[in-house]
Amino acid sequence: MTRDTHFASIKKGLLEFAVLKVVGTGQLYAADILARLEKTEFATQEGTLYPLLSKLRREGWVHYEWQESSLGPPRKYYRLTSHGRGHLDTLDRYWKTIDRTLIELGG
Repeated sequence: MTRDTHFASIKKGLLEFAVLKVVGTGQLYAADILARLEKTEFATQEGTLYPLLSKLRREGWVHYEWQESSLGPPRKYYRLTSHGRGHLDTLDRYWKTIDRTLIELGG
């Protein structure tokens, strides 16, 4: 595996966490989520984001509601549920543990 392949694998494993972090900032339209991710190492495509948002909804971690748009048809806006907030808090704790452990291992 090349460095890029390793990095891509790590990012893929963390994309759900990244999307939950973004949605946790407030009620967002999918294009807004993509734009936020685009500014980071977690840039992704609609074809990846929409199935992930559907999975997060089935898990009960995100909810969406339709809102009218002056720019065209109604849009789905996503937000975390209380269950999703709890899951994100758990993932944050896991991440802090992983980060602390790797720092301890590497000095």
